[in-house]
Amino acid sequence: MHIIKVGGGSQINLPGIVADLARLETPYVVVLGANALRDDLGTRLGLEKQELTSVSGYNSVYSDENAIDLIMMAYAGLRNRRFVELCQRHDINAVGLTGLDGRLILGQRNRGIRVREGGKTLMKRDFSGKPRSVNTALLKLLLNQGYRPVLSIPIIDEQGFAINSENDDIVNTLQEALHAERIVQLIEAPGFLDNRDDPQSVVDQMTKSELQAREAQVEGRMKRKMLALRRLFEAGAGEVVIADGRVEHPVRDALAGRGTIIR
Repeated sequence: MHIIKVGGGSQINLPGIVADLARLETPYVVVLGANALRDDLGTRLGLEKQELTSVSGYNSVYSDENAIDLIMMAYAGLRNRRFVELCQRHDINAVGLTGLDGRLILGQRNRGIRVREGGKTLMKRDFSGKPRSVNTALLKLLLNQGYRPVLSIPIIDEQGFAINSENDDIVNTLQEALHAERIVQLIEAPGFLDNRDDPQSVVDQMTKSELQAREAQVEGRMKRKMLALRRLFEAGAGEVVIADGRVEHPVRDALAGRGTIIR
């Protein structure tokens, strides 16, 4: 069992990923990103993305009702449908889902994000939250029947509202439920870079004990990603591969160990 997290950058090679998945015999679940598409659609529709930085230094997207509509268009709509279409063209019987469908990913809405604005600490509340549980029975039913789930945000909160959530956190919750042997994260870089400005500085191997030290070295969204990786191992992950999603064979190369392997 694998969990394949596909980044949402504009350079990610989606046809190459699907072609590799068509040759993969091990069951898998795909968690699909679409941040570049969301930003492009937002620009065309006049809906600018708002980002917040919490007082603890973590960045997140401010998710009002317009932002949720945009997520539904970009993630659940265009990106998910086109990815499933690619899968079907490669004889992968993919099923596109969001966390709303069958209450697949149930989350807890954030009480608020503490931010600093104008020298003051403010509490910002929006439609975002943390995933807390997975409809494991539904996922296993699909997997056991040979289907390949392709998951996108939004997820669902306690009151039935659609909420935004981080794909890294969703992967963690899936890992707690499915106990995948390997998690592959495909990004727009050759792996985890020791120097983010030097693509040759890939860290080939990393242990889970190094993650906390690495987290202290980085900033912004990468800081959140390192925290999520640390929690992934707390959820029982055995191996995580961070690999280049832009190459000709992203999944094949990742499973062959090209990128950063964390054990």
